[in-house]
Amino acid sequence: MSFISYLLNGISLGSVYAIIALGYTMVYGIAKMLNFAHGDVIMIGCYIVFTMMTTMGLNPIVSILAAIVGCTVLGVVIEKIAYKPLRKASPLAVLITAIGVSYFLQNLALIIFGADTKSFTSVVNMEPLRLAGGKLVISGVTIVTVIACIVIVLALMTFIKKTKAGQAMLAVSEDKDAAQLMGVNVNKTISLTFAIGSGLAAIAGVLLCSAYPTLSPYTGSMPGIKAFTAAVFGGIGSVPGAFIGGILLGVIEILGRAYVSSQLSDAIVFAVLILVLLIKPTGILGKPIHEKV
Repeated sequence: MSFISYLLNGISLGSVYAIIALGYTMVYGIAKMLNFAHGDVIMIGCYIVFTMMTTMGLNPIVSILAAIVGCTVLGVVIEKIAYKPLRKASPLAVLITAIGVSYFLQNLALIIFGADTKSFTSVVNMEPLRLAGGKLVISGVTIVTVIACIVIVLALMTFIKKTKAGQAMLAVSEDKDAAQLMGVNVNKTISLTFAIGSGLAAIAGVLLCSAYPTLSPYTGSMPGIKAFTAAVFGGIGSVPGAFIGGILLGVIEILGRAYVSSQLSDAIVFAVLILVLLIKPTGILGKPIHEKV
């Protein structure tokens, strides 16, 4: 049963990566920008939940809703202040700005909350599911995380395909100038994309800290990098690709940690990414980009 347990843990961790990766893939697919401060938005969301539950004594649902609202607003502010002026700038300028925003959020958290690692209280109170006569135990956090990921991916795909705002996102992702000529508000659409991605980051952060109950100003850094890897792995710009890439990455990491080396698990994850990109540079579901001349 140990392999199945590891596999389920990998799917659970991969579900968190997938939710985070959705933020990366949406922003890149629509704004053609890489928001490397995305991982730190996760951390801010976790601190909001931690503060409201521990200091203010509020229930988990209210705390999570507050974190989603807080991170959504933060995402829009970051886009307006940091990224909007750089839409026609070089990728290097965008990268430097993203790193600057990331360090700003980390240092802001250090000033407000301190450098000490906090013990995060899980927001999931579901009893574990016991199968095979109690030999296989699936934690409540694992169940909720996997279900939440599936629901979010399906809801997001439905939103993009069936709503006017979603169609506007598709239009902007194809051609900003043409979309603007067709009456699409490009600025509003990009802001909405950042808002959705940041709101999802709050959910992912809460699920991550519920499974691994520690919180510090650097909590979101490595998960953010791995989620970006998952987005590239699955094909950045593709919502199903982010889901597949996240799940595969989580499974590879957990199995690598269990059967190869816990110290080398991160190296194994990035090695697999390099191998995939050598074979299929656009990722699993990514499409080649044809430059117009």
